[in-house]
Amino acid sequence: MSDWDPRTAPDAAEIEAMARTALDGLPPEFREAAAQVALQVAEFAPDDVLDELQIDDPFELTGLYDGIPLTEKSISDQPGGPDIIWLFRRPIMDEWASRGDVTLGDLVVHVVTHEMAHHFGWSDDDIASIDRWWE
Repeated sequence: MSDWDPRTAPDAAEIEAMARTALDGLPPEFREAAAQVALQVAEFAPDDVLDELQIDDPFELTGLYDGIPLTEKSISDQPGGPDIIWLFRRPIMDEWASRGDVTLGDLVVHVVTHEMAHHFGWSDDDIASIDRWWE
């Protein structure tokens, strides 16, 4: 998956490389639309985002889709930039370490896939009905 040395924590570029591998693994019918979404890795979500989502603990948010889902876009939308999937490195690392039952690459794939599902217009309930990851 990458040349990450398991004795050190991966940096933002290594997390992004894992995320790009996840996008490459999407079914062909989703890849073109997925390629239009930017990937960004930050240490944590900004405070204003956490406040808006009513999240008190910044370690609770591993990823976020920032954009207009394809099911809601119209020709009249004038985007200021591309839709973005944000990955938050420290919360991802914390979850990976605390779970102990998945590889870091698998966790990143899961977070990216979950956020990409929002891009395709799926709600959290839709995603939960087919993805039992959190159980």
